Amino acid sequence: MIFQRALQRELASSAGTTFTVLFSIVATWTLISILGKAAGGKVGSSDVLALIAFATLNYLPTILTLTSFISVLAVVTRSYRDSEMVVWFASGLSLTRWIRPILTFGIPMMLLTGALSLFVTPWAKMKSTEFVQRFEKREDLKKVSPGQFKESSSSNRVFFVEAVTGESTVVQNVFVNTIEKNVNSVIVAKEGVIESDGKGGQFLVLKNGRRYQGVPGQADFQSMEFGRYSMRVAAKSSSMNGDISSDAMSTSELLATPNRFTQSELLYRIAAPITCLLLILLAIPLGFVNPRAGSAANLIIALLIFFTYINLTKLAEANVRQGKSDFNMAWWPLHLFVAILTVGMFAWRLNVNHRYHPLVLWAALKRGRVEPSASTGAAK
Repeated sequence: MIFQRALQRELASSAGTTFTVLFSIVATWTLISILGKAAGGKVGSSDVLALIAFATLNYLPTILTLTSFISVLAVVTRSYRDSEMVVWFASGLSLTRWIRPILTFGIPMMLLTGALSLFVTPWAKMKSTEFVQRFEKREDLKKVSPGQFKESSSSNRVFFVEAVTGESTVVQNVFVNTIEKNVNSVIVAKEGVIESDGKGGQFLVLKNGRRYQGVPGQADFQSMEFGRYSMRVAAKSSSMNGDISSDAMSTSELLATPNRFTQSELLYRIAAPITCLLLILLAIPLGFVNPRAGSAANLIIALLIFFTYINLTKLAEANVRQGKSDFNMAWWPLHLFVAILTVGMFAWRLNVNHRYHPLVLWAALKRGRVEPSASTGAAK
């Protein structure tokens, strides 16, 4: 009991530190990415905080999986490095006795990862899509930020305003450049306002301005002054009836509409908790290090295993999405292979008569009968 309580405290401490570091890295990267989109006019500046929160929720299953894997690996590695495992094995205890206390820590992490992957992440992606679509469906002039050039949704018009007043419907010192049939039209006005014709049409009404029209490179430009000038603004329907991608659908909707796209997304979601559990178990035998050698190589190998596992899961997902594999034959082989690998690693570490077993190595090193290899730490 004392061992289990001490192990739980050490695992919780390691997990807290690892999660804080990983979450900070992901949150910073997400902040930079979304601020760049906001500066480029792709998302609304008022939606930045919400989009950062939604994007961070999307990465939480991966963060928790990596946190669990590294935490268990770090604790087991420290036990080997401080020769605690030598005492453990010398006391007649098996490495499998670590499984139960590790699962006490790992099962809640697996359940949390599963809940995030199956329910929270789809909701976050759906809300993020709604925010982006709502911004894209706004009128062109409402997307313009003061002091920033903005291209219209029809890609033939560029807006620039110096200031915005009211509820983003009245703008000051407006510049509009329009190209139609190779004819360039430039309009400058002191004020502009968006008005509706009552039939769904949106018009930008400019006041007290000047219009220049002509073909670039030629001298026959026309110039006119106006007190009031109306131009139709390219606007999309305000309805939100666009198709929702499979990654933004709820898990119940994925199950209700089986096709290769929804099944590929379902494969990705159910893989998260399975991956978390298998990596936690794999970290126990993988945590072996030679007490006289460093543990950096151990962590590098663990990270390579993690990223390989995640990428192979995405490869299986892509094969299902492209119709190259059936869902029933694609979701389990990779996890079965990792489970067999985990059992094999346990069997190898439990073979105390094997010349590479940690207890045999350490006892031989104490007697000075073997030399540790500089690259692998194996006996010569």
